[in-house]
Amino acid sequence: MQNNFKKSFTQQEEIPEDGIAKAISVMKSGKLHRYNTDEGEVSLTSKLEVLFSKWQGSKYCLACTSGGVAIQLALRSVGVKAGDKVLANAFTLAPVPGAIENVGAQTVLVEIDDNYHIDLDDFISKAKISNAKFLLLSHMRGHITDMDKLVEICSSLKIQIIEDCAHTMGAKWSGKRSGNFGIVSAFSTQTYKHINSGEGGFLITNDERIIAKAIIHSGSYMLYGRHASSPNNDVFDNIKLQSANFSGRMDNLRSAILIPQLTELDAKIVQWNKLYNEISNNLKKQNGIFIPSRNKNEYYVGSSIQFRLREFDDKLIKLFVNNCKGRGVDLKWFGDKNPIAYTSRYDSWEYINDIPVLNQTLRILKTTLDMRIPLTFDIEDCNVISNIIIEEFKKLKLQ
Repeated sequence: MQNNFKKSFTQQEEIPEDGIAKAISVMKSGKLHRYNTDEGEVSLTSKLEVLFSKWQGSKYCLACTSGGVAIQLALRSVGVKAGDKVLANAFTLAPVPGAIENVGAQTVLVEIDDNYHIDLDDFISKAKISNAKFLLLSHMRGHITDMDKLVEICSSLKIQIIEDCAHTMGAKWSGKRSGNFGIVSAFSTQTYKHINSGEGGFLITNDERIIAKAIIHSGSYMLYGRHASSPNNDVFDNIKLQSANFSGRMDNLRSAILIPQLTELDAKIVQWNKLYNEISNNLKKQNGIFIPSRNKNEYYVGSSIQFRLREFDDKLIKLFVNNCKGRGVDLKWFGDKNPIAYTSRYDSWEYINDIPVLNQTLRILKTTLDMRIPLTFDIEDCNVISNIIIEEFKKLKLQ
């Protein structure tokens, strides 16, 4: 009798009791809006921004309504304008090109390599051809490229890096936190990210003009003085009347449930990586299942895992996904021509002008499968999941 998996891949951990208590206190007070404060009072959202900036090692932080809004505000605040060209790795999720579209800029898609990193050779070529001065870099599914090389290349080409760290909150390259390489960076606190507020995000930077613009753009009106993680008020003097309000503020209710989660995050990353490594090491033993390699300088957050069945065609991939699903293992296929749920391929974003044919990226995504690893799983669960994947792979390989 075959062993099936019974747990849900979308079941999150409970919100910490301290977060629930804080949320109830906010609801009882009625002060959900971040600027609904008494004289001298610091809102929970402002406190969260200070905590996150200290944890991240950045000067400034702005809490936003979503990670996508944080990216959009980052682009605007760094100076991306309508018609500008923005380079972006082609393996990403829809909110990334969506943010570029939102500011009226043009997305220039760049190939990825076999380990899901931006292809540096294609990046250099596309940068020179397009003359783009901005790179929106997604650390997609937690895979961090060689940031030393990338920063050096961007410096030589005078390209500013905006980091999308939706999947790398807490990850590091050579001991430096993801998000601290770009001039401005964005994070997500959406339910399936590393801390959970349903929706939400952060923008971080060390640049006082960028954070001042972002604060005004986020919808502070003239209440920017109530931000604890911000520069002196005089920095806003030449910015406040030139920066449009897009109303992307986080509220105190979400901040209340995020604060205790942030204090637990480092310990949870250790737990995630134990689960990831268990599954990864199991799958690596099976010839025909390709797991991307990790650089020794990369400290990742294994909240999801990607693998490729390079010998399978589309028909076998679909059959494999369905067979695993029938046994309780929920896999996403990034090679499908049709967008499904959160998963889409770059050529489905038809609003992008002159979508290129990226043969290398298409080849890689064609056999790429993706699986979430929630912290509601344990090591035994990881072994059951691994066994199911290997068993179903072997069945189809023998056909």
